[in-house]
Amino acid sequence: MSRRSSTERSAEEDAALLSGRPTNKQAERGKWDGWVKLGLGVWAMAATAGIVVIAVLWVNNGSGLNSKFPPEGKRNIVFMVSDGMGPTSLALTRSYRQFSDSLPWNHTLTLDKHFIGTSRTRSSSSLVTDSAAGATAFSCGMKSYNGAISVLPDGSPCGTVLEAAKKAGYMTGLVVTTRITDATPACFSAHVNLRGEEDRIAEQQIGDYPLGRMVDLMLGGGRCHFLPNTADGSCRDDSRDLVSEAQKRFGFSYVDDRKSFDGLKKGAVKLPLLGLFAPTDIPYDIDRKDEDYPSLEEMTEVALKALEIATKNSDKGFFLMIEGSRIDHAGHGNDPAAQVHEVLAYDRAFKRVSDWIAGSRYPGVVVSTSDHETGGLAAARQLHEEYPEYLWYPEVLANASSSSEYLAAQYARYEGPADQEEDYIRDTILIKGLGIYDASDDEIEAIKDHKDDVASAWVLADVISRRAQVGWTTHGHSGVDVNIYGSTGTSKLKGNHENTEVGEFLRDYLQVDVDAITKELKGVNRVDAPGLDKAGYEWMGRPLSELKEAGFETDKLDCYHGQFRHKH
Repeated sequence: MSRRSSTERSAEEDAALLSGRPTNKQAERGKWDGWVKLGLGVWAMAATAGIVVIAVLWVNNGSGLNSKFPPEGKRNIVFMVSDGMGPTSLALTRSYRQFSDSLPWNHTLTLDKHFIGTSRTRSSSSLVTDSAAGATAFSCGMKSYNGAISVLPDGSPCGTVLEAAKKAGYMTGLVVTTRITDATPACFSAHVNLRGEEDRIAEQQIGDYPLGRMVDLMLGGGRCHFLPNTADGSCRDDSRDLVSEAQKRFGFSYVDDRKSFDGLKKGAVKLPLLGLFAPTDIPYDIDRKDEDYPSLEEMTEVALKALEIATKNSDKGFFLMIEGSRIDHAGHGNDPAAQVHEVLAYDRAFKRVSDWIAGSRYPGVVVSTSDHETGGLAAARQLHEEYPEYLWYPEVLANASSSSEYLAAQYARYEGPADQEEDYIRDTILIKGLGIYDASDDEIEAIKDHKDDVASAWVLADVISRRAQVGWTTHGHSGVDVNIYGSTGTSKLKGNHENTEVGEFLRDYLQVDVDAITKELKGVNRVDAPGLDKAGYEWMGRPLSELKEAGFETDKLDCYHGQFRHKH
């Protein structure tokens, strides 16, 4: 092509571009561009459709293309309850551990790595739930009133996922650090009108109710409700010896001390098993001595091993409920030092379960959530009218070696000379126990003023909370949403859910018929009387109206936390 023709063609193309008309070169290329664009469009649509299909399968099934919900065949589920643990409990404990173990600022807890959603906690009777109504939502998948132990607002019993699992052939277990008769474990294994009926709860837990024995393994505290009132350490109203009944009538093996528990760790586990390691609650982890009491992690390990062995030759797996019970108590006491140690103990137990689930040859999931938050905990504190500092001090909590509850009990036993009492408070209680060297005279006087009352521990807890600049809004519960944690296979619980949906997940994963259990229980010894205060079932014990007349509190339902009391 000549220079002239080339120049003329370039000029024509420039003019075409300026005027918007296509050139001969564009027309020729346009044919190919059309086919290329069509091909790219088809490929993009196919790729997008594939991604959507994969995403839907992943979300619906929880663990990829080849999984189903629920999985086929034998499966296990571990449901963990961090009683009273709210979102701030995690923030407080995470920062505390980073400080105490010299970890980097981005180091997280095991729980943090498994966060999937949140749960709304209200009960049928209040925007702020108690543990009984909260656990009933988990066990029955139904809302009920504060204080109800797997009983609905109309006074009728609701079947629990544990009972339905046992009826379907699964093995079952409960592991807690409070009394095994406390609200959360009770809601999976008993039915009474008010949580204070712990004597009757104990009777049902060993098998003395219409369904017979439903629990294969129970580990925790609460021995006093199983001993006759003629025995030392009993808190029963009657002379029934439930330890003996559990062994003779229902076939339980029984352990009650550290030495016998260590035997279980070596594999000497015979189910059904009842292990009661404290008269009431097992001590806070900050106070617990390894030589006297097993930890939550240790009891979890034994329970997993025992249930795994027991289901080895079965086509069904097991349902295990584990509760980090005393996180709640630390919240009630507004004790930040006890709180972080309880959350760490729970985190270790959660890791133990997560590792076991991941290594099991059978499908399984772990789901963890709280029944409510306790204490209205805040990682901040307004100490005066001036604008506050943006900080809190984990090092203050790291200096504490005992809980405020333990120190208050220790001080209550002081019988030394009156002129040495203040020195005892400063040296033994504050410096040795809480690591506090700068107590004011007013604080010393406040501690002395409350020596013999329940508020003694609260005063000590406030002394350490103020210095750590940790805030609390209540000694009761709050209505804040709580976190949900889960392993692979729990994606149905992603996002925000009603607490009853957690119970529905447990039921659906195991594919058990909770409604059938409810129907069976409602057909036994019904007392035909309308209204919650009168309607009831003989096997459930005293109706709510009678309990109120007998003095059982219904406005402060979550107040019995292990204080030993012999009723006679």
